Amino acid sequence: MNKNFPIDVVFTWVDGNDQAHKKKMLQFVKDKSSIQKTYFRTRFDQVNEIEYAVKSVLKYASFVRKIFIVTDNQIPEFLKAGSYNNVEVIDHKEIFKGYVEYLPTFNSISIESLIYKIPNLSEHFIYLNDDCFLINECKREDFFKNGVPVLRGKWKFIEEFYWLGKLKLHYKKKLSSHKTVQKNGAKLIGFKKFYKFYHTPAPFRKSVFQKYFKEHKALENKNVSFRFRSLEQFTIQSLINHLEIKNKSCYFKTPNDLLFIKNYSRSLFRLKKRMFRAEKNKKFLCLQGLDRCPKNKLLFILDWLNSVMS
Repeated sequence: MNKNFPIDVVFTWVDGNDQAHKKKMLQFVKDKSSIQKTYFRTRFDQVNEIEYAVKSVLKYASFVRKIFIVTDNQIPEFLKAGSYNNVEVIDHKEIFKGYVEYLPTFNSISIESLIYKIPNLSEHFIYLNDDCFLINECKREDFFKNGVPVLRGKWKFIEEFYWLGKLKLHYKKKLSSHKTVQKNGAKLIGFKKFYKFYHTPAPFRKSVFQKYFKEHKALENKNVSFRFRSLEQFTIQSLINHLEIKNKSCYFKTPNDLLFIKNYSRSLFRLKKRMFRAEKNKKFLCLQGLDRCPKNKLLFILDWLNSVMS
C-alpha cells in the first residue's frame, strides 16, 4: 500500500478543575462527598499536560496529518492563546450522535469507544491519553507497519479459565479495574488469555471499529451507557487489539521504549535521573497522576517537558 497514507492523532481530555464541569458532575454522583476525594479527582484534574502532549506530537511525529482533542464543551488554554491550524477540538456531542441520552459522561472508557466517529478522521490513527508524551523522534513504522498496527504489550493469563488462576481470584480481596476491563475486551473476541497493553500510544484502524460495531450495535450501546467507569465495560484498546490479533493483522513489540511513572514519592534526584535517562533511550513517556505530584517535583517535570518540546 501507499507508504504515505494519512495518520491522525486523537487525544481525550477534560479540565476537571473547571467549576462548570464539577457542577455538571454533581448532578450524577451518588456520593456527593466523593467528588472531593483524591482517588476520584485524579481522573479529572489536570496541570495542563495536554499542551505538552500536543506539542510533543507536533515536534516528534511530523508525519501526523491532524490532531483531534475530544472534550466536553471545553477548550485547552494553550489553544485559545496560540494558532494551531492542524489541531481541532471535537465535542462529545459530535461522536455521541445516536447516544446523546448518555451525555454528559465522565467515563473515559465510554468516550474512547466512540472516537472512531470523529468526522474526517483518517483510516489510520493513533490514540493517546493527555498524560502521554513523545520524547524522541518517531516514525510511521513505530505505529503502523505495512499498513497494520504495531502493538506493544505482553501476554497474560485470564485467571478464571485456569484452576490456579481461579484459586488466586478466590483469595484476592480487590480486582484491578484496569486489568478487568482489558480482560473483558479479550474475552469478547474469544481469547482465554489477553495481550495486556501498556501506556503507550495506541495505533488503530477505523474500519476495524466500523465493521465490528456494525455487527454488535447492542454491545457498543451498553459500553457507552455508563457515565462513570464500570467493571462491566471493556476497553476499546483491548477489544480492537484482540480483533487485530485474531485476524493476524498486526505486529508485536515489547514496550521497552516507554517510561511510565505514576509514583512521585521517590527523591527528586531519582526522578531527574530517570527522566534524563529516558531522554536518551525512550520514545514515549507517561506521567500518570501529575495532579498529585509534589510541587517541587512538578515544577521540575514541567520545566523538563518545556525543554524537550522546545
